[in-house]
Amino acid sequence: MKPEAILLLAHGTPDTLGQMAEYLSKVTGGRQLPQSVVEELQHRYAEIGLRDEPLPEGPPLTHWTLEQTRLLRESLTIPVYVGMRNWQPYIADVVARMRSDGIHSFRAICLAPQNSRTSTGLYRRAATSAAEGIEMEFISGWAEEPLLARAFADRLLPVWKEACAATGTRVPVLFTAHSVPCRTLLPGTPSSTSDQPTRPTTPIPADGIQTYDATATPDPYPVECKQTAIRVAEAAGLTDPDWYFAFQSQGIAGAPWIGPTVEETLKALAAEGYKGVVMQPIGFLCDHVEILYDIDIAFKATAKELGLDLWRAESLNASPILIEALIKLATAE
Repeated sequence: MKPEAILLLAHGTPDTLGQMAEYLSKVTGGRQLPQSVVEELQHRYAEIGLRDEPLPEGPPLTHWTLEQTRLLRESLTIPVYVGMRNWQPYIADVVARMRSDGIHSFRAICLAPQNSRTSTGLYRRAATSAAEGIEMEFISGWAEEPLLARAFADRLLPVWKEACAATGTRVPVLFTAHSVPCRTLLPGTPSSTSDQPTRPTTPIPADGIQTYDATATPDPYPVECKQTAIRVAEAAGLTDPDWYFAFQSQGIAGAPWIGPTVEETLKALAAEGYKGVVMQPIGFLCDHVEILYDIDIAFKATAKELGLDLWRAESLNASPILIEALIKLATAE
């Protein structure tokens, strides 16, 4: 299929603190969360700069997603659109605009490279529902794309060398990806959003509790996350003792989420005698609350308590190599 347009799909994030309850209700499929959870998320977003009035440049996730869209648009000869699942511009509204623009076929690319029911599957559902009468090609996952690994390695190497020089040792790298509920990985498990959350004691992911599409096959997400980590390590020239992997930002649902957690891994690294660690989230393509709060504030505080210095690789954001990867996906025959 040779598409007439490209549609980038992203999670979405609120523009102001006052929109948090409405935003979370969209994330959870309409279920209202306790006020304590809303206030906790407002606190975390305030810590990364969100205010009661919209920021001129927008919240980080929106800002960088629109910038990635702009850069891709400049590199292609066909239109590039972007739609968000949980906030404006909504996927359905953007597809409606594509239809009014005369688009008859498009290729959808998730800005979440690892295929998961709790992200990719929900984006697919939203895009499919909106695209009635328009031919859509959906890119399910691109976790092992070499250019993606190169982009992450390009961001990783400078900070890793800095950390090694500062400590006089080979500092371990901790790759991370967003955790998901264990039940979403099991084939044939019914969807549910009935878990009753309590006030969290660990970082809350902005995408909290989600519905998902259970199918007859296991979710590929954990394997794809680790495959991305392996490829980034290879691209950066890291050896096996140099790096570790953990899932971050476990949610507040009553059921367990997949691990190992970052907190557990930091404790293990400290116990092994390390004095520092470099973190790189390889499941995210730009800055947002799980990076700017969970890593830069919460995990850094945890590391300090354990006697670890913590560095973080810069997010991909407007990485030229990332844009190359998106161009490759957009133009593949």
